[in-house]
Amino acid sequence: MIERRADYPHHLAIPTRWMDNDTYGHVNNVTYYSYFDTVVNEHLIRAGGLDIRNGAQVAFVVETSCRFHRALTFPETVDAGIRVRRLGRSSVVYEIALFPQGEAAPAATGRFVHVWVERASGTPVDIPAPIRAALAPLVIAEAPAEVRT
Repeated sequence: MIERRADYPHHLAIPTRWMDNDTYGHVNNVTYYSYFDTVVNEHLIRAGGLDIRNGAQVAFVVETSCRFHRALTFPETVDAGIRVRRLGRSSVVYEIALFPQGEAAPAATGRFVHVWVERASGTPVDIPAPIRAALAPLVIAEAPAEVRT
């Protein structure tokens, strides 16, 4: 399946930084995961009111993956798009795409999974209601099996 910008309901422009480039002249692979973390948490803070410093519930990243399609470089602005594949009781499965600004095809696509926990104990909890409300508009329908790739 070919990914398109329109498949991702929330976007955030992230400028690459000089330090993002590696010795090969492109953004280092670990930095892509930083962009994933940035777009997800920006949305949770702005739309869901996540209190990253004092909130009783926080989200732990328990799984990530990235498929690289082409290199990103400095200076470049990345349009990071997110959607929610699954919104469970205590977990969220995000799908993320990193688009070079102004381009239709992503440079990378990935998966990012959060589990919500009680900060003090690390015990899984229900996703807080304001966070669930912020994520609900990003939920996409499951693609029929015959068109999945």
